[in-house]
Order: sequence, then C-alpha cells, then structure tokens
Amino acid sequence: MKFRNTLTAGLALAAGIAGAPAAWAIDGYAHPWQMGLQPANSPSMDGIHTFHNGLLLPIITVVVLVVLALLLYVMAKFNAKANPVPSRTTHNTMIEVVWTVVPILILVVIAVPSFRLLYLQRDIPAADMTIKVIGNPGWNWTYEYPDLGLNDDGSAKVSFTASLDDKARDMKTAEEANIPYLLKTDYPVVVPVNKTVKLIVTSDPDGIIHSWTIPQFGMKIDAIPGRLNQDWFHAEREGVFYGQCSELCGKDHAYMPIEVHVVPQAEYDTWAKTAQTAGLDEAYKYLASAEAADGQLAQK
Repeated sequence: MKFRNTLTAGLALAAGIAGAPAAWAIDGYAHPWQMGLQPANSPSMDGIHTFHNGLLLPIITVVVLVVLALLLYVMAKFNAKANPVPSRTTHNTMIEVVWTVVPILILVVIAVPSFRLLYLQRDIPAADMTIKVIGNPGWNWTYEYPDLGLNDDGSAKVSFTASLDDKARDMKTAEEANIPYLLKTDYPVVVPVNKTVKLIVTSDPDGIIHSWTIPQFGMKIDAIPGRLNQDWFHAEREGVFYGQCSELCGKDHAYMPIEVHVVPQAEYDTWAKTAQTAGLDEAYKYLASAEAADGQLAQK
C-alpha cells in the first residue's frame, strides 16, 4: 500500500511537470505521454508494480550498464590503433563460466518472485460475487449476474450486453463529451469496492477468441468458445476503470471496450435492486445520479 501511494504521487508529479493532466493518478485508463504502468487497484497489480519496479527494472538497468561499459572498454582497448597486434586467444574458461552462470543466477532470482506472483493471480480466493463474461461475434460483451437471481430457464435475471458508446467512436466527439476515446460503453459493469469478484469468462460458441482485461486490476483472461475460464479481482478504491479486448479478434477489435464502475456497497445494492425490479435503464439512471452526487461531495 505504501509503495502504491508513492507510485501514485510520482505519477501525479510527473504529469504536472509534463503539463499533462494530473488525473493520471486517479483515471482508470492510460493517457498520452504517460510513463510507467497504470496505478494499481488490486493485490495482483500491487504485486506487478513491486515485481517490475522493485526487481526487474534494477536488474535490467544493471545489465544494460555492464554491457555498455564492456562495449566501451573493448572499443577503447582493442581497436586497431590501440592494439595493432591482436591476441589470437580463442577460449577463456573463466569468462565462459561467468557468462553462463551469471545469466542463470539472474533468471533464478527473477523466477522465484515471478512464480509467486503467478500463483497469486491464478489462486482464486473465496468470492463475494460472481460475474459471467461472454465475448460476442458482434465485438461486444455480455455480462450476467447469477448472484442476483435466475429465471426459470436458468439464465440470470440481471444481464446486459455492453457495446462501444457511439460518442466514444469518434475522437472529436469523445473530447466534446469529455469521455475516453474508444473506451466508454453504453452499459458498464458495476461492482462493489473491497469485494472479491470472480469472473467466469467464455466466448460465444459461434464466435472467436477474445480477451477480457482491466490493466489497473492486473488481470487478463482469454474468452474461448466452448471453454470456461476463471479469473478474479479485488478493487481497493472506487472509480471508473477501463480496458479493451486484448486478443486480435477481427475487424472491430479496436471497438470492443470494457468499462467497470467500482462503487460503495450501498450504491451497488441499490443499483442491483433497481435492476431487478425496475429494469437496467432505471438502475443506470440511479447510478449516474449517485456518482454525480459523489463527485459534487468530493469537490466540496
């Protein structure tokens, strides 16, 4: 948590220096000229940040500097002018042992925390709620909430298909509407904050492979026809978070966004109850008004 706060502050500072919006630290998507990973909003993404910034980046930096120093040394000491009579040495046992053993040790150092992180991502904890995600041939997503009740035929009472918002399809129109280009959907996913959400992910039997991902949640899972995959996330702060299908899936691959609203438990409960009784349109009207009120309170 402390590391993530430091990272968030660093991103905000960098945004201010570059003249870009300081909202990098809170927006749920990447911005032009943004550097580094998006801020974390899950245990998995916390682990990815620590693994990348605390281990991989220092190792890569040291390797690059050592190789650069060796290149400069060789260029200076063994060029034709400084060394007119070159050595005819073809083997050096010590050097060959070093350049074999050292990379192996580096890979072992990387492998241990890497496997630990992979285990965290794939060891799905006890879930507070479940959402079924279906990738469709029309380049959109269908979401089902089985925990909110089932119909007589076994289908979920609360389900909807989320497509790209028409205003987000054009860059100028998206800027005028103050929405993220190619990321806003007409019906977003809604989940409560600080709850473990289990995803059951698949693709339409007559469709192709898609991939559901939210970068700030540190998760990515393929949606494959005829197969059920599982993943999870635990959003630790409220907000709106975006992703896109990350599997090349055809001509409208770029127009298949994902939008998730992480809200307080009370707001989620009201949204779910409204969706069950009054329908999805009324539920999203309530959600929009509740989020607008939360924004006004935050400004005060």
